[in-house]
Amino acid sequence: MSSVFSSVLRRTLRSSVITSSVLHRQGRSFFTSPYSTNCSLLQKVAQSPSKPSIFFSGFATSSKQGSADQRIKRALEEEIGRLQESGDLGMECTLPGGFPFKIIDITGDEIITLKRDFSGENIEIEVPLPTFQDEEEEGSNEDESQDEDKGYVEQTTVPLIVKISKGKDPHLVFCCTGYQDDLTIDELLIKHQETSSNKIPYEGPKFLDLAEELHKAFYKYLDERGINGSLIHFLRDYMMAKDNKEYLAWLKNVKGFIGK
Repeated sequence: MSSVFSSVLRRTLRSSVITSSVLHRQGRSFFTSPYSTNCSLLQKVAQSPSKPSIFFSGFATSSKQGSADQRIKRALEEEIGRLQESGDLGMECTLPGGFPFKIIDITGDEIITLKRDFSGENIEIEVPLPTFQDEEEEGSNEDESQDEDKGYVEQTTVPLIVKISKGKDPHLVFCCTGYQDDLTIDELLIKHQETSSNKIPYEGPKFLDLAEELHKAFYKYLDERGINGSLIHFLRDYMMAKDNKEYLAWLKNVKGFIGK
């Protein structure tokens, strides 16, 4: 992942880092007690020679080595077959007429890059693989039985990092999310190429806190540069097709490793 992509997501991920740290500390605490229990159990077994097979019975499966490998291989083959027969791999995305961006898509990478020049500006868009979210349909009955369909539908969202520069510092960075055929600006930053690691620069207010007129003006600003609902519609289909292809390649790579 490029430094630009990592940098602009720093504030978004800050809470996740804190949560991960807490979970890590909880995890250390959680996994301490079972080891101490097992040590106590080992002492009791060692003192009771009449029941050694109970403790060591878990190691008697070594003669069946390879059974798990075959099970994984079969499961991988089934998943590969299912994916190939589903027709999802046949999805082809035709570039819209007058598409202004050059697409840089490297097989094996999670991120594609779109580039274009616009009136002396350099525009670069980084697009990672889409995320899939379950959302509750409007009008669903909350009192329905848990065994019944709750009315959830899967929604595909496409995150974008848009960098606009004019050859020299500073440059604008828009953190956006694409929903269906709609584009939402989540954050707007102004960045400099060289920033001391010892300093935390002010990057501006939250986008939602800006005046409504500024909201409209910035959406128009992106639209004039070809960053709009039409682009989101294309990227959604393109990235879903890429996700399927990368998933198939991953399955085959794992199968190849297991089969060695």
